[in-house]
Amino acid sequence: MTLHDLEGTLPGLAGPDGAPDASGRRPAGLVRRDQLEAVRRSVLTAIPVNMMLGLASVLVAFQAGNGRAGMIWYAASTGANLLRIGLCRAACPGLALTAAMPPDMAAEASRSVEGHLRASTLAALLSGLVWAFQPLLCAGYTSPQTLFYLTITCGITAGAVTHGTAYARIPCSFILLPLLSVALCMFIAGGFDRVCLAACVLLYLAALSRTAFQSEAGFREASRLKNDATALARSRAEAQASANALVEEMRWRATHDDLTGLLNRAGFIQQAEARLSAGTACLLLLDLDGFKSVNDVYGHQTGDRVLVEVARRLRVALPPGGLAARLGGDEFAVLYDPAGAGVPYADLAAGLIAAVAQPFDGFDEARLGVSIGVHAEPEPNLMEMLSCADEALYASKAAGRNRYRLFDAGLRDCLEMRRDLERDLSHALVESALEVWFQPIYALDARTLVGLEALVRWHHPRLGWIAPPDLIAAAAMAGLTESLLRFILERVCRMMQILRTQGLGTVRVAMNVSPREMAQIPVDEIVIERLGALGLPPAMLEIEITEETALDLGAVQGKLQALSRAGIRVALDDFGIGYSSLSSLRQLRADRIKIDRSFVTGLSTCDDKRGLVLAVLGLGTLLGLEVVAEGVETQEDLQMLQAMGCPFLQGYHLGRPMPVQKLEATLFAARQAQAA
Repeated sequence: MTLHDLEGTLPGLAGPDGAPDASGRRPAGLVRRDQLEAVRRSVLTAIPVNMMLGLASVLVAFQAGNGRAGMIWYAASTGANLLRIGLCRAACPGLALTAAMPPDMAAEASRSVEGHLRASTLAALLSGLVWAFQPLLCAGYTSPQTLFYLTITCGITAGAVTHGTAYARIPCSFILLPLLSVALCMFIAGGFDRVCLAACVLLYLAALSRTAFQSEAGFREASRLKNDATALARSRAEAQASANALVEEMRWRATHDDLTGLLNRAGFIQQAEARLSAGTACLLLLDLDGFKSVNDVYGHQTGDRVLVEVARRLRVALPPGGLAARLGGDEFAVLYDPAGAGVPYADLAAGLIAAVAQPFDGFDEARLGVSIGVHAEPEPNLMEMLSCADEALYASKAAGRNRYRLFDAGLRDCLEMRRDLERDLSHALVESALEVWFQPIYALDARTLVGLEALVRWHHPRLGWIAPPDLIAAAAMAGLTESLLRFILERVCRMMQILRTQGLGTVRVAMNVSPREMAQIPVDEIVIERLGALGLPPAMLEIEITEETALDLGAVQGKLQALSRAGIRVALDDFGIGYSSLSSLRQLRADRIKIDRSFVTGLSTCDDKRGLVLAVLGLGTLLGLEVVAEGVETQEDLQMLQAMGCPFLQGYHLGRPMPVQKLEATLFAARQAQAA
């Protein structure tokens, strides 16, 4: 059996070039490296024994009177041994071969290993050739010293195989010629005993060779298992490192914003709570002003670049030890210790406003700003701080862009009031504690009733009368926007039924729908379905929206079109102070515009207001829109509007909002008396 035969039968072994196997490792190259290392160790261990036995052979030769031949032989043996020692100590790049080595370097290393193994095999063959000439020292194994030399030859060949377990070619190359020399001499000497001895030597040679190859097979298998175990351990270590890296990445992604690299809401809450447990801190909530416009005009890619740049500017302005986070959308947060950083909150807020106000590449200056809510007082927990800072942020945005507002006692009262409203509103809706009052709208003569505007009212048992904007905001925060809309719609439908029984089927009832309601809930479906269920004519209902609804036409235009197609009229409330344009008037499907009270109150004494009202009346005539003047507070304003020809009038001078019972007892009763 040859070494190539063994290579073909051993599992997992590739060729000697060190090419990777199916698993991506290089077992054959690594096994060859281990064989070379073992060969070097075994040769360096065996050479001293070889030289000592050779010296003993020389001494016996001197004693037998054959000293000259012994010295020549020993010199040749020593030369061969020194060559073998030199090869074992020579540098070999292949010994640095590893499974992680690049393929080209691994192939070069494998070739180096193979070269050293071939050289060592040739050196072993040369040394064996020298030992094959030992019969010259004992007359071809016929002298009295024959037994000594045969013993030396058998011992040194057995030792070569015993030590050379890693690479069979080397011990086999060493023992081949000496043992063949012994067998040849025995055959030449003749005689039955010598011929039998020669046969035994040949059998001995075959046995040693087989043992050498079997030992090599065992060594290679052990080396392969060792390298596989090493590779497995390395793979496990790499897998563990990869898993740890993945866990770390997932942990980072769970706590950081992918776009900006800042902490996200979860990561901010986690780290902020740890900071608050260790001491006090100041919280700033930031909301970009004008960011929606940037997204709409320049696209979301530009918007993303703006968010990344804002995050960078926040990092630059962040005090030492502070936290910065993107909580979502265009809302950011900063938490820091003013005392530890030596930066008052007012200075930091002003610095952040100035940083965001710097020009951005790609669009005009002053398009983007920031509003900041500041909370600098200790609170029981972070959620309370966030709520308070959010209240301050809301107040800051209401006051205008590029401002900051500190959460103070006044804002705390507002926050507590809104919380009370949110908590109690659901019960109030169930118990019908809310009321819907109606304010009359008259024709030009100020006597003919043409419409009623529904206005929601709530007298809170502790807080008193709640302003409609606060009520709508509380409903939105409590998730009761749709419930509030349905409550008002139900009262409006009842009023429409009352009007029909009174013979006032031409009087329209208007109900206000906020931009939030229009955008977030299916107003068109709810209203049309309810009118159909009650059998009420859609023409009797009017939906009043504010000009702010024009800011998100995409979300509301389809609903307004559905209402208009159903026969429900649309009125644009507070006209003149919002965001509408001539094109948006058509897109909003408006049938009526209501001049804001700020242009009507004091009309008789202000020339500018008269000019504005005349302009709106002219616009209404041009576009075929009905015009209602709100806020008629005095007889002088009424007369001025009548003189201008304003077709519809509404205000406290003509009639205040009143509950249904009072409306029936006054307005409807007076009309019946006039009819009688």
